[in-house]
Amino acid sequence: IFLIAFLGGLFSNKTYSPHFAMPVFMHSHAPGGLPPSIPFANIVNFFTRENRLEKVADIGADPNNVPPSFTLPDTDGLVRISLTTKEVVSEVAPGIFFNYWTFDKQVPGPFLRIRQNDTVELTLTNDISSMHHHNIDLHAVTGPGGGAAVTHVGPGETKSFTWKALQPGLYVYHCAMPNVSTHNSHGQYGLILVEPEGGLPPVNKEFYLMQGELYTAGSLGKKGLVAFDSKALLDGQPNYVTFNGKIEGEPRMSLNVGDRVRFYVGNGGVNLISSFHIIGEIFDTVYPNASIGGAMEYNTQTAQVLPGGASIIEVTFDVPGNYLIVDHALARMNKGAWAVVEVKGPENPEIFKSMDAETKEMEKMSH
Repeated sequence: IFLIAFLGGLFSNKTYSPHFAMPVFMHSHAPGGLPPSIPFANIVNFFTRENRLEKVADIGADPNNVPPSFTLPDTDGLVRISLTTKEVVSEVAPGIFFNYWTFDKQVPGPFLRIRQNDTVELTLTNDISSMHHHNIDLHAVTGPGGGAAVTHVGPGETKSFTWKALQPGLYVYHCAMPNVSTHNSHGQYGLILVEPEGGLPPVNKEFYLMQGELYTAGSLGKKGLVAFDSKALLDGQPNYVTFNGKIEGEPRMSLNVGDRVRFYVGNGGVNLISSFHIIGEIFDTVYPNASIGGAMEYNTQTAQVLPGGASIIEVTFDVPGNYLIVDHALARMNKGAWAVVEVKGPENPEIFKSMDAETKEMEKMSH
């Protein structure tokens, strides 16, 4: 009886890979048949081949890199976009390294910008150094898998497809290779803006930010090369929640008092809803769920950004200073979910001023 109970306990406590409960056609697969859920066999595989992976100095996409509003198509009428999937190693924070899976060696991938009714030819290449197969699902695409069904590329392969941008909006793109959640939580996501034919209203500045989750083995702040933790992924407990792939060091967003700013905000997921908030500002205009043409919100304090979703947020900064961007589920700040906007220019005492003792005394004397 004891032996049967012991064996039964072992079996009932067996840990299955993340694809266990998924549809069969979505089960994980990779060269050699090893699932990219990072069980022990894949950890060994990674460390035996880790030296092949490029070490990227800065994985975080520059939030200033937003392409101009309109790009002419080629002479044959096609707008051509090329992306490369590549697995690299980079720092989450100083001394903490992670194996990121990327589009064009950055997290998030490049900000893509087209117009409604453009016909796009998208080419996806998987770098020869990659250890896994990849593809791309663009939420802006109407067609099987958003393009994922026809862009399954092994290491060293390239595939292309064409599609027509039917509806304006700000859309997420991501790798949809099984296991999808594993690929996304390694950093394989980005945003594509499909502008309406007349474009969006002009602003002074545009920034690109995506929240993402990193599921790493060990405790928060563990130094060295940290492995992916599939159990933490399934439990929805990331060690790190970041804007643009890593914990921010020096602020990278800067503007002037009076600038009207548009933030293109996405959520690469895979588990958490983002409560996007700027401490010390009120959003003038929010395009909920990044809908262009739908009802908009005005004078909003916090914008909800769903996993695999986006929002467009416009705000005018009237007072100089450093403004903290956060996910207002504030414990996530402790995991890295913050960024800084520097606003430069003259003080605006009609809107905001300090009233310390010295200031009050000077005001008395002036009266």
